[in-house]
Parts: sequence; structure tokens; C-alpha cells
Amino acid sequence: MDPNLLTLFKLSLILDADGVDLLFTQRPWLLQCNQTLLLLEMERCGEQFSIDMNRVHPDDRCNLTHFIREYHVFSFCTEMNAERIGCFWPNPAVERFIISIHKHFFSNCSLEHVVFVDPPDDTLTLLILVPVFLTLAMVVLVVWCSKRSDILA
Repeated sequence: MDPNLLTLFKLSLILDADGVDLLFTQRPWLLQCNQTLLLLEMERCGEQFSIDMNRVHPDDRCNLTHFIREYHVFSFCTEMNAERIGCFWPNPAVERFIISIHKHFFSNCSLEHVVFVDPPDDTLTLLILVPVFLTLAMVVLVVWCSKRSDILA
């Protein structure tokens, strides 16, 4: 074994001894993603989110302004735990878990079907005629300017 490599390895251990948490937060590529631990942490985040959402009235669960703080805390919890464990965020396991949370709490929050209605006839006529007249005016202006430049030249 190369003695310089051994010295470099010892030096890196000494430098990392001061910040053990550095290994978990700033260099996740050194860790392998532990899916079991990840799902356990996601469950813990989900349990806290469930407790927080039970404080929100069921009629207010479709209005994000009533639970934006709780949702932010939940999202932050999932992101920080995934990174701490050494997993990417979001990843398929986290996405499946977040979708299950959404199905549980927000399944009744579908948007109402929007019915599009034609504008009144006066408005429709105006919306059609204005561009037609502007186009004709531009054609006349271009033709007039091109004939005028022949006279001035």
C-alpha cells in the first residue's frame, strides 16, 4: 500500500472526526440509500403530519392557506430525512408515500368541472372585426408607403 495514500486516509479521518454529521449531510454519495430506514422515517413524518392535519377542520383541508405550514413541515421532514439517510429526494419510494398521504387527506379536493361559455355576440363580433380591420389598414399603409417612396425617389 502506498504510504502517501495511508497518510491521506488518516488525515481525512482526523478532519472528519470534528464533524461526524458532515458525513451524513454534505456527502450523501458516500452512503448507500437504506430503503427500509427511509420508509420508517417517512412514516414518522407522516404520523406528525396526520396529527397536524387532524387539527385542521375537514372542510378547510382543500384550502391550502389553512394548512400550508403543516404541509411545509411535512415536506421539509421528508427531504431532510432522505438526505440524512443518503437517498435522493424525491425518489420513487418517497413519491409513493407522498401520493398516499395526498390520497388520504386530499381525495375530496378535486376541481369542479369548468364550463366554458361563448362570449356575447357583440363581444365576439368585436374580437373578430378588430384584427381584420387592423390587417387591412396595415396592407393599405404598406402599399401607400411603397408608392410614396417611388414618388420621392
